[in-house]
Amino acid sequence: MSNQKQASLLVQGYEVVIGFETHAQLATNSKIFSRAPTAFGAEPNTQACAVDLALPGTLPVMNREAVACAIRLGLALGSHIAEQSVFARKNYFYPDLPKGYQISQFEIPVVQGGEVSFFLGDEKKTVRLVRAHLEEDAGKSLHEDFIGQSGIDLNRAGTPLLEIVTEPDIRSSAEAVAYAKELHKIVTWIGICDGNMQEGSFRCDANVSVRKPGAPLGTRREIKNLNSFKFMQQAIDYEVRWQIEQIEDGHAIQQATVLFDPDTGETRAMRTKEDAADYRYFPDPDLPPLVIARSWVDEVKASMPELPRQMAERLVADYGLPEYDATTLTQSPAMAAYFETAAKASGQAKMASNWIMGEVSRRLNNEEKDIAQVPVSADTLAALLRRIADGTVSNNAAKQVMDALWAGEGQDVDTVIEAKGLKQMNDSGALEKIIDEVMAANAPMVEQFRAGKDKAFNALVGLVMKASKGKANPQQANELLKQKLG
Repeated sequence: MSNQKQASLLVQGYEVVIGFETHAQLATNSKIFSRAPTAFGAEPNTQACAVDLALPGTLPVMNREAVACAIRLGLALGSHIAEQSVFARKNYFYPDLPKGYQISQFEIPVVQGGEVSFFLGDEKKTVRLVRAHLEEDAGKSLHEDFIGQSGIDLNRAGTPLLEIVTEPDIRSSAEAVAYAKELHKIVTWIGICDGNMQEGSFRCDANVSVRKPGAPLGTRREIKNLNSFKFMQQAIDYEVRWQIEQIEDGHAIQQATVLFDPDTGETRAMRTKEDAADYRYFPDPDLPPLVIARSWVDEVKASMPELPRQMAERLVADYGLPEYDATTLTQSPAMAAYFETAAKASGQAKMASNWIMGEVSRRLNNEEKDIAQVPVSADTLAALLRRIADGTVSNNAAKQVMDALWAGEGQDVDTVIEAKGLKQMNDSGALEKIIDEVMAANAPMVEQFRAGKDKAFNALVGLVMKASKGKANPQQANELLKQKLG
């Protein structure tokens, strides 16, 4: 497809419909039905015990902490937590599935319903959840092309997962990424998953279809194992374009499982997509129903941290922040704590928000660092904000101070300001003298302003700032210049 043809297809009135299935690896020390460890990076087959290998006579035993993680997620998403849920056998045959079936949940999952709300730009979106169910992971097939052999690593076999399934509520790739980022934030915030996408701890599958508005849902194709937000958007965009082109060319979409190739930027079919009936689900006879007492739910609830949505609402109420700011600042507990410390110490909540979302985040992004690695403490940022608020430095000069602080040239704001000569000129007498000199040297520009050309005023202000070497207080310079111009 040419880029031009792709672009034209996207505006022919098709509606994109996306549902998500996300596998979050639970942060437990052992597997869901055995005591084998779950640490990442071990030598192949060194973390698989008799239960994981499905040796005859072994029986699964439920990991209590995995259930607690499911309860935490249900509480965070406003879901119903089933008092009793059932495990089922999902039957399929792959070399990395020792038992010939996967223990999962089907008819009665532990977490039912709920929703995830997030912002796309400044527009609030909500995606409804169908369920979140506990299951075990499979092993991994390793293909050594250079020697023409394949092997099986069963270290991941039995690793506890929560599969989080949405309704088909998502309508664009950008919305899909925003949803995935919000869910990623929630599972890491409440401590049930480390969220490491490169290691497979947070894997997303996108079910994508297209239709004319008002028409029945189209045939979906499932893009498997999207392990980065960048590739997620690229994969969905390509799949949408491909499906629309197929329909426009008179072809029917066939239900399938597809993979995304980041090298080509294309999706490719891997296998025909199975339906639930193909897996021949039936209750696992080796596992009794999972019963969750209300007292256990209350115990987990009492240990929960303040959730991102709750914290955002509090930041709006306590600091008068816009909802967008509050949502952005609660991307992680570390960022929220950094903001609150800076806001309280400076007394400048909105300015603190602007600087953290702007200058601080920009510098961290450029260096590919997290807020936990910020080299300027929240108290130091607060000191800088106080100097902006009291007129000691201009906003532009403050950025130069931040440059020095970031580079480790000191952590005392006042010392840096003095050393670099960035103190703002607030002496009206000295400023008036500069203004008089600028007006005298630029008489034609003064006459242009008095003749009604407002742009001349901005030019004069610029000349005043230049003559003061950027140290003039811009607001004071504006006021004094207006007075002298009459």
